[in-house]
Amino acid sequence: MAKRIFVGGLSYNTTSDGLREAFEAIGEVTEAAIVTDRETGRSRGFGFVEMATDELADAAIAQLNGTNLDGRTLTVNEARERAPRGGGGRGGYGGGYGGGGRW
Repeated sequence: MAKRIFVGGLSYNTTSDGLREAFEAIGEVTEAAIVTDRETGRSRGFGFVEMATDELADAAIAQLNGTNLDGRTLTVNEARERAPRGGGGRGGYGGGYGGGGRW
């Protein structure tokens, strides 16, 4: 599997197809997706691209980082693994002490 590439600084008007086209100028793209807000469906301003090979991924990072797409400057780098989520065994919620009342 090729490297997954993080693409930040996307315009809210950039589509997954537009993102794919930008990276296809470097080589074969196997996947391109923009992350959207669950509730509104609006772009969150970043996405991920997967190139066919690690070499193409490295070339895309080198050539597209700092370039302009749809009026915005892109941040392009190798995606990091997602950190585990959760609240330390507390069901994923923060440690608030409730509200109401006075001390």
